[in-house]
Amino acid sequence: MPHATQHADVAAVATAELDSALRGGPFHVALRAAIAARGLPLQRVQHHLSRHGVKVGVTSLSYWQQGARRPQRPESLRAVRALEEILQLPEESLIRLLAETDETSPGQRPAGRSYRSLVEASGVLERLLTELSLPPDGGLHTLGHHERVHIGARRELAGRESHHIVRAHMDGVDRFVAVHHGDPGCVPERVRVHALENCRTGRVRVHQDTGVLVAELHFDTRLRAGDTYLFRYGVEDGTAGVSREYVRGFGPAGGQYALQVRFDERALPVRCHRFAQHSPAAPRSGRQELPLSGHHSVHLVEPRVRTGIVGIGWDWE
Repeated sequence: MPHATQHADVAAVATAELDSALRGGPFHVALRAAIAARGLPLQRVQHHLSRHGVKVGVTSLSYWQQGARRPQRPESLRAVRALEEILQLPEESLIRLLAETDETSPGQRPAGRSYRSLVEASGVLERLLTELSLPPDGGLHTLGHHERVHIGARRELAGRESHHIVRAHMDGVDRFVAVHHGDPGCVPERVRVHALENCRTGRVRVHQDTGVLVAELHFDTRLRAGDTYLFRYGVEDGTAGVSREYVRGFGPAGGQYALQVRFDERALPVRCHRFAQHSPAAPRSGRQELPLSGHHSVHLVEPRVRTGIVGIGWDWE
C-alpha cells in the first residue's frame, strides 16, 4: 500500500505544520497551512464563505495567505471568523494571530488594542450580548461616563471603575450591561464585577479565548422614558500580562466621556499619549502626549463623544 502510506505521511506533515503555525504564526502562514491541511482549493474556500454569508474574492484569499495583504475591514474580519469554522480550527485562533502581528514592529510586543478591536469586529461581543436578549443600546442614552483605570505594580490592568449617567428612551428599562475587554492573556473566569452604587450584579457571560466578559447590572428601579439614572460599578482583573493601553469604543454619538489612568508608583511609564480611531480598521489619529500628574495619573476628556474609539497608550522602559 505505498500510495496510502505516502498519503498518510503527507497528511501528517501538513497537520504538524498547521499545529506549529497556529502556535507561532504569523497569520498568513497559519492560514496557508490550514487551507493546505484541508486540501481545499481557494475556489472551494470562497464557496464555503459565501454559504456563511461572507463575500471574499479568490484574489483576496490568495493575498491573505501570501502575506501580501491583511484582513482589516469588518467584512474581512467576519470572513476570518468563518474561515476558522470552515477550516476546522480552534475558535479565535486566526483572529489571535492576526492581532499579534497587527501594527507590531520587530522587537516590540503586540498591543492589546488590536486584539480587542478584532474581537469586537469578529462578532464575539455581539454573540454574548445576544445571549442576554437586550436591544442594541439597552434602551439607554449615555449623558456622562467617567472611567478610572488602575495599572498595578506588575504593569497589569489591575481593575477599573465606571460611573455612568444615563437617560432612558423607552419605558421599562431596569438594567445595564457592562462590557470588559481584558488584555491578551486575561482569564475572564477570574475577573470580578462589583456593583458599587445604585445597582446590583446579575448574569455574567464570558468568552475564554478572547478575555471578554459581559455582566448585567440591575437598577434599583424601573425607568420610564425620559428618566435619568446614576450608577457605579467596578471590575477587578489583574489576570493578564503587561498592559500597554486602554481603549473605549462608542456607537452613536453621546455625552461626555472622561478616562483617567492611574499607575502604581512602583511601575511608572516613560511616556503616555492619547489617540483616536474612526473604526477598529482605521488608522489612529489625534495623538497627543499626556504628562503624568503628581498622583501618577493621566487623563482625557471628550465633551461629546463621536462614533469610534478613543484611548490612552503608554510606553514602558
